[in-house]
Amino acid sequence: MASLIDLANPTRFMRLSSALLPWLAGVSALLLVVGFYLAWFVAPPDYQQGETIRIMFVHVPAAWLAMMFYAMMAVSALGTLVWRHPLADVAQKAAAPIGACFALVCLVTGALWGKPMWGTYWVWDARLTSVLILFLVYLGIIALWRVLDDPSRAGRAVAILTLIGFVNVPIIKFSVDWWNTLHQPASVFRMGGSTIDGSMLWPLLILALGFTLFALTLHMLAMRAEIMRRRVRTLTILEAERLDRLSAQGAPA
Repeated sequence: MASLIDLANPTRFMRLSSALLPWLAGVSALLLVVGFYLAWFVAPPDYQQGETIRIMFVHVPAAWLAMMFYAMMAVSALGTLVWRHPLADVAQKAAAPIGACFALVCLVTGALWGKPMWGTYWVWDARLTSVLILFLVYLGIIALWRVLDDPSRAGRAVAILTLIGFVNVPIIKFSVDWWNTLHQPASVFRMGGSTIDGSMLWPLLILALGFTLFALTLHMLAMRAEIMRRRVRTLTILEAERLDRLSAQGAPA
């Protein structure tokens, strides 16, 4: 508990993140290089889908991360509204563009994969539609952050919108079970074990871990940038107030 309290201090977070970032970046780069090598040069083509199966190695991690980052934002929203954690809204604001990018990658790679498999780039499939809604919610959250200048007010408004939008995440996850969709049911993490052959499963898992560490690296960098931006904003406001007081007193700046 003490370590979590310590991380609530932006200065301590900046110090810890500065030490972690080189390791996160290095390990993520290594995993991505190994994963892409295995996916493109070792994993065999699928007996039905041929070489197009290789889209899976980007599409699936992107889908997982789009949902994972929204879940992170929902936890941060609770941190803002319930626990008043000083860095909760910083974490949430930093996560939104990253999650939106992964949702977009998921949609684009899904369309490219769907064309040879389904004969069309897009259908109003339950999972496709719910991921599109997730992407639009991400854009709405980013827009709301930009509209409201005051970080405290913006943090509360975005937290409420994030929690409302979270209802879409379980819909994405279980849409293939609740409705008759073109997407196949879960094939990696499921009762009874994965249905994917090990020659494809291991590159997929390595890439998923590599993309996750890469995304966390970007998130940490974005949080650091937001903390610095807020510090500059605070200093600017304090300096403006000082100049106003001097001006009111008739003293030179």
